[in-house]
Amino acid sequence: MGIVLTQSFKNTISTYLGFGLGAINTLFLYTNFLTDEYYGLVAFLLSAANIMMPFMAFGVHNAIIKFYSSFKTKQSIDSFLTLMLLLPLLVIIPAVFIGYLSYESIAILLSGENPIVKDYLWHILVLAITMAYFEIFFSWAKVQMKTVFGNIMKEIFHRLCIMVLLIAVYLKWITVKDFILALVGVYVLRMLIMKLYAFSVWSPKFQFINFEGFRSIFKYALLMIIAGSVAMLILDIDKFMIGLLLAHIEQVAYYSVAIFIATVIAVPQRSMHQIMMPLTAKYLNENNAEALEDLYKRSSLSLMVVSGLIFLLIVVNINALYDILPTEFTGGLFVVLIVSLAKLYDNSLGNNNAILFNSDYYFMVLLFGIGLAIMAILLNLIFIPIYGIEGSAIATFLAVFMYNTIKILFVKQKFNMLPYSIHSLKLIGILLVLSMSFYFWDFQFYAILNISIKSILISGLYICIIYKLNVSDDVSQLIKKYLKI
Repeated sequence: MGIVLTQSFKNTISTYLGFGLGAINTLFLYTNFLTDEYYGLVAFLLSAANIMMPFMAFGVHNAIIKFYSSFKTKQSIDSFLTLMLLLPLLVIIPAVFIGYLSYESIAILLSGENPIVKDYLWHILVLAITMAYFEIFFSWAKVQMKTVFGNIMKEIFHRLCIMVLLIAVYLKWITVKDFILALVGVYVLRMLIMKLYAFSVWSPKFQFINFEGFRSIFKYALLMIIAGSVAMLILDIDKFMIGLLLAHIEQVAYYSVAIFIATVIAVPQRSMHQIMMPLTAKYLNENNAEALEDLYKRSSLSLMVVSGLIFLLIVVNINALYDILPTEFTGGLFVVLIVSLAKLYDNSLGNNNAILFNSDYYFMVLLFGIGLAIMAILLNLIFIPIYGIEGSAIATFLAVFMYNTIKILFVKQKFNMLPYSIHSLKLIGILLVLSMSFYFWDFQFYAILNISIKSILISGLYICIIYKLNVSDDVSQLIKKYLKI
């Protein structure tokens, strides 16, 4: 776990810096510098691009992680990476052609309830392509065990640029339409910088020779298109469907703010995932079952401890946080709470996804994912017209809960491993007691001061309890190291 914790810790810092910038953008700048309608439009465009991204990537970013360690010579590695760069064009070129020929029909379909969307379809396509190649170049660096720079680009770079652009809108240096165009340019620039870094950590010689395993790689990439689409669908289908089913696109903005707050819980998982993917693939390729099980349990517990603190801070501060936001955004309070529970359950799975996507059982996971995507769409269709954005949150929670439970049971059946232990139960008890104890307790100060003082006190108490009860050896070692205990 040494390299995992070291790079995960660095990635967590950069990811939280990114989320800090994102919080300023999402909770304050977007809500005050853009109209609700244009904020909803931006959220819709990014959600649509995220849903398309796995198709544009052709599953290549996952294939690089799974197969890279099986190649031993520079010639075979260069040939493999050359293939990885070319495969996405099999989807991108036809997509551009279809978009050109059928622009009007697609525009009418997507802009039925919100005509403002009609003029921005090319923006969605360019965003999706640049997001796809960014992930490919990031995976290129990951397999060299270099994740920190890529994580900075993934979490900080575009948010910092967006902050500058939003301030430019406020100062009337650019119009809102200029902002949306510049937003696309930021994602293009991010992809190009990641490309230069990826080529610096492994300088490729572009060549293509026939190598063993081509069929397996191609088949895996095809399946990962669907698997990746399912994963992104679960993340963004709610915002996309709110934009399609509700007449007021500003509802996407209100929902996006609530989801952003809850998504902070996923930061530790995202940070650790960058290094867990190649490490898990290595253990699987080496058939090292003991190391794999150890990584499974330790990653689950470490993620539960860190994400549990974030969950706790969100729950006890949520009312004060919504006092800061404009009144129309307060309807997302229920969304924050229920999606936060789903994210906490997500984190408790540790490297479960890495095990499944890099094992020989990835096809079954694909089938589960398709079932989940269908279920999520149906649940959103049922609940959104009845309960609005709260209905979408309920649909997301139910879909994620069932999907994660299936994945845990599947890994147990095939690998005879569970991510949980008695320490996991201890942690759940700690979170329940602290949440119930501090939810109704507030200082009678201004909201930001109230949140700050309450968070410092609860964080200190939580860290002491975790350390004294030795819930996680890895986390206790980090506490010793950085707090000099």
